[in-house]
Amino acid sequence: MAAPVIAITGPQRGAFGPRLLVALVVRLYGGRPLQLRPDDARRPQTWDGVVITGGHDVEPVLYAARPEVKPNYDSARDALEMAVISDAVLRRLPLLGICRGAQLLNVCRGGSLFQELRSQRRKTSNRWTVLPLKTLCPVNSEAARDGHLLRLFGPGESRINSLHNQGIDRVGEHLLVSARDLDGIVQAVEDTTQDFLLGVQWHPEFLLYLKKHRRLFAELVRHARAVRARNN
Repeated sequence: MAAPVIAITGPQRGAFGPRLLVALVVRLYGGRPLQLRPDDARRPQTWDGVVITGGHDVEPVLYAARPEVKPNYDSARDALEMAVISDAVLRRLPLLGICRGAQLLNVCRGGSLFQELRSQRRKTSNRWTVLPLKTLCPVNSEAARDGHLLRLFGPGESRINSLHNQGIDRVGEHLLVSARDLDGIVQAVEDTTQDFLLGVQWHPEFLLYLKKHRRLFAELVRHARAVRARNN
């Protein structure tokens, strides 16, 4: 059977480093990466799984809010990725949303975002870092115990990085919060009614030297392989 195709979304230009790292780890676990940008949406393509990468802020009009910070939006990318997310849900494709990807997944489900996080922090720094200097705290609930994150990361605290100035506020429909940070800010959401639909607020592609973070991509490719087998 041919390798499962994993669409890796991103802006029309830039973000080369993160997309390259995602592509490398997808190949490591037997997938075939397909870079997908706004201009590519018109080309007939198909895929078996999706990674929605990080980047620009999600435009607040998409969750019926007014801008509260200096605009840094990419409307073409928003449109592409919302369509990709809707398609993945409809076809039950595995999806991993990273940072902005987790936020947009939440917005697609009717949720909202904090447009800035500095005012939400009491215990931790608002400083951005690619290093694993922040703490991930799994949510201890019966529903979360059935989720992917707890199974992949275990019940204890983990180390993560932080490269975002926005975050999830009101949680979208059918999404479960499975992890927060020390300030209670949402760090992971998932839909346990789907085979694999997970959004993480940190950037695991920069932490591939840590086994826990590689597991996210391994699990995505594993589910994509099952989709390919099902459709062939």
